[in-house]
Amino acid sequence: MRKLAVGDVTVERVVEAEGLGFPPEFLLPDSDTAAIAAQLDWLEPHFFDRESGRFIQSVQAYLVRTPHHTILIDTCVGNGKDRPSTRAWHQLDTPFLGDLERLGVGPETVDYVMCTHLHVDHVGWNTQLKDGRWVPTFPNAKYVFHKTEYDHWVAHGDYVTPGPGTSDGFFEDSVLPVVEAGQAEIVTADFALDDTIRLDPTPGHSPGHVCIQLESQERRAVFSGDLLHHPVQCRHPEWNSRYCWDQAMSRATRKRFVDRHADEDVLILPAHFATPTVGRITGDRDGCRYAV
Repeated sequence: MRKLAVGDVTVERVVEAEGLGFPPEFLLPDSDTAAIAAQLDWLEPHFFDRESGRFIQSVQAYLVRTPHHTILIDTCVGNGKDRPSTRAWHQLDTPFLGDLERLGVGPETVDYVMCTHLHVDHVGWNTQLKDGRWVPTFPNAKYVFHKTEYDHWVAHGDYVTPGPGTSDGFFEDSVLPVVEAGQAEIVTADFALDDTIRLDPTPGHSPGHVCIQLESQERRAVFSGDLLHHPVQCRHPEWNSRYCWDQAMSRATRKRFVDRHADEDVLILPAHFATPTVGRITGDRDGCRYAV
């Protein structure tokens, strides 16, 4: 994805990892092999690898620069985190911060970090290890957490879905240090950062999942977090991921999102769609698809 202009706001992607991802039957347990095969005309070559039978996915953050603020949306897995349940995420050592620097942004220049939800692969770079302690990576930033989401993790701690994707202590090493440092801004659903950025509650995947709406000079985009894990869910919004917290709510929220944005001039910026990433949801008589 090249630098994207949405009015006078720019958006760039900071990729932590990209390549072969989960098999469809693991990530989307409701999925159907024949139904996926029927969509290969648009899923290939960017989003599905026929030889391995696996999805192509990414873990990425978005750097957003408005006339007022420098914002980082979702912060991937992070370096040096103990994530033994997910081999590919365990004790990472990636050039994420260097990639951010190459875009002209040092950690101290980020004004806001916004998390669509508080899952392990969306909060990792919230903190980094210094002198044996996890401390906020972005020392001058306010970290925006939705109150419903934050309160859920305070009450229930890590979720323990077996296998890859388990949280492995994310709340203790990537969220609580931000709160303890006084940098967390716990907000409600009507939160708007400025005249271009606002929250759109989309619960289901997690209790307080939000999309982040961007509107500038009559152009619109939406950062959809994990509402959609893979483009095939545009055709089959009834297919939940294995990580969805409330199955019925997640299906209903996703269907509303797809129906609302089908054939609208709205750019979709998901958390895990591989290059070229940004696209639009288009509709036809047979259903919707993701067009890049």
